Amino acid sequence: MNLHCSVFPNLYMDSVSLMQVSARLSALPGVSRASVAMATPANIERMRDSGMAVEVTAKPSDLLVAWVADDTQARSILDDVRQWLKPVDVQGGDAQAARVPGSLEMGLEAQPDANLALISVPGQYAAAEAMKALRLGMNVMLFSDNVPEAQEASIKTYASAHDLLVMGPDCGTAIVNGMPLGFANVVRPGAIGLVAASGTGLQELTCRIHHLGEGVSQALGTGGRDLHEEIGGLAMCQAIAMLAQDPATRLIVLLSKPPAPAVATRVLQLARDCAKPVVVHFLGADAAQLASQGFMAGHNLQHTADVAVAALRGQAVPAPAGPDPERLAQALAAVGRMAKGQANLRGVFAGGTFCYEAQLALVARGLECESNAPVQGVRVLHSRTAGFGHSLLDMGDDEFTQGRPHPMIDPSQRNTRLLQDAGDPGTAAVLFDVVLGFGASAEPLAELLPLLKDAQGRSSAAGRHILFIAHVCGTELDPQSRQACVSDLCAAGVLVADSNIEAAQLAVAAILALNGNQS
Repeated sequence: MNLHCSVFPNLYMDSVSLMQVSARLSALPGVSRASVAMATPANIERMRDSGMAVEVTAKPSDLLVAWVADDTQARSILDDVRQWLKPVDVQGGDAQAARVPGSLEMGLEAQPDANLALISVPGQYAAAEAMKALRLGMNVMLFSDNVPEAQEASIKTYASAHDLLVMGPDCGTAIVNGMPLGFANVVRPGAIGLVAASGTGLQELTCRIHHLGEGVSQALGTGGRDLHEEIGGLAMCQAIAMLAQDPATRLIVLLSKPPAPAVATRVLQLARDCAKPVVVHFLGADAAQLASQGFMAGHNLQHTADVAVAALRGQAVPAPAGPDPERLAQALAAVGRMAKGQANLRGVFAGGTFCYEAQLALVARGLECESNAPVQGVRVLHSRTAGFGHSLLDMGDDEFTQGRPHPMIDPSQRNTRLLQDAGDPGTAAVLFDVVLGFGASAEPLAELLPLLKDAQGRSSAAGRHILFIAHVCGTELDPQSRQACVSDLCAAGVLVADSNIEAAQLAVAAILALNGNQS
């Protein structure tokens, strides 16, 4: 096995496309490691940190492909990569003859009615490109991450002053006028507008609203730092103002991790004044305090969607729902099949917000745990390679994605960790998510199902039983089949919940039962 590199001069591809090519390359037989990225110094350093000692002469505008494989396969692998990187012929003509705009100005000249620019370039260049788009009068979805916070504040201040919206940096999900952008799901159009400082949280809300029979007018991401004191909630405030004027939006939902106190005051005051009903969910915040201020408050992601749909229909605000009784009975029945010494819950998540919400579910029931992305009251992960007690991992965190595709695109690294945790004699339950939609893996269970069978076989041979609990975030309209995923997981012996919070609650119930504290 040797390292092979190839540089494609002046070839730009957006981050999602690069991660998809990287996932396809990693899946080729004989390839043990692979990465596809723009040849910026930071990306080259990430490749080196991931174990590929890349030494190339390249410019940031070049595309760099690196992979580890046998020398005899290098030529055929490179041919495959070249094929994947060819321009897509979307109109049936000569792809090379199709003129691709070389700048935002050229793109706007070709489409003068455009009012949104989706920017996905290395972080060091992203703010400058966003400012170019704003000065051309366009709103911006900034998919790029690693943008300095001061630059984020600068572009959002300019946007706010010119009645424009900047979604991001690190905005991975949006639905604008029915068009899914980034890692978004396909949901029916409707009257609920959402603003979220959370990608997978926004996906969960839009999918739940769809499953309940309602639809989405707009789903606007802000980037995870927007409600920090340094940014001031500029994007969320601008999005609220836009939705307040949107005739298709009859109700607004706000989602974020707990904002800075001064920012929360500003955002909530604007929401109170917008003349439309508003549902608020700040993960980990006191829902009762929000309710005391006159807002309809969500206790978790599922409950937030339930409240929004009920309010839209003029129905009474529902109380938070507990786990489905039949699924709860299944989870508790599994406890009786476990061996002495099985005591720990392990969570392996592709969605950062799902990991966050699951931690809150454990903390709420007094269970100590650790995570690489800990909420208040949770310990920092003791070891990246092994769990100690209850542990919940966000596999989409930078430490796991350096030089690798995000687990929503390529779940192989997540699957490996899941199998590792299931093989620990102390593990009682394994909690995980499967995220569908545009940009996500076309076959999210192809590798996972055989691994689950292998893990169950090994645990059974050792006299143990593992409770696998999953949640599938998606709709039947997504490129992948949600119902097929649910059916395949159930057939593999996995307990599939209706939502992320229900999956976490089922896992917590099983752990408490193991501790002799029946819930």
